[in-house]
Amino acid sequence: MIRDDQRYAAVVVDLPAETADRRIAAEEIRRRDLAEVMPIEQVSYPRPWTEGVFRSELVQARAGERHYVTARRGTALIGYAGLMYAVDDAHVTNIAVAPSMQRMGVGRRLLAELAWAAIDHGSAAMTLEVRASNRAAQALYEQFGFIGVGVRQRYYENVEDAIVMWANDIQDPDFVAHLRTLSPEAAR
Repeated sequence: MIRDDQRYAAVVVDLPAETADRRIAAEEIRRRDLAEVMPIEQVSYPRPWTEGVFRSELVQARAGERHYVTARRGTALIGYAGLMYAVDDAHVTNIAVAPSMQRMGVGRRLLAELAWAAIDHGSAAMTLEVRASNRAAQALYEQFGFIGVGVRQRYYENVEDAIVMWANDIQDPDFVAHLRTLSPEAAR
């Protein structure tokens, strides 16, 4: 885990031009995107959401209670991510990337888009749960200043623990500056 005084010290690895997030277009999810979201959802989670759950989330997004974004390379939808707003916090509900596009900056771009949405919404902090076994995701979240603060035992499928992570003070100018360096193409 990263100590509080190190939360923006993570090194950002430069990706080759063909994989850099500058080639990724991010936009708010639409109902018509669900046909492309569902196959990624199916391969990403042991207990995937149904299309009905996504439709319900989109209704809440229109009411300003959620935010969902897609990532596209060309015309292909290659990932999606979502936030739930709760009082002063933004809870990351999901981030999923097509298996063939993983480790190419898509997850980083999606998380940056969520962070900017949370900042624009006025949230003070972001939170999420991540599988204890998913070190790659944890490393990504740590780059964004997330710190593990607890464990939810048997959270996933009543088998695997989740690490609860928080990124605090996301309105702070240091966080905003760091966010711009992590994903310049997502910067506001």
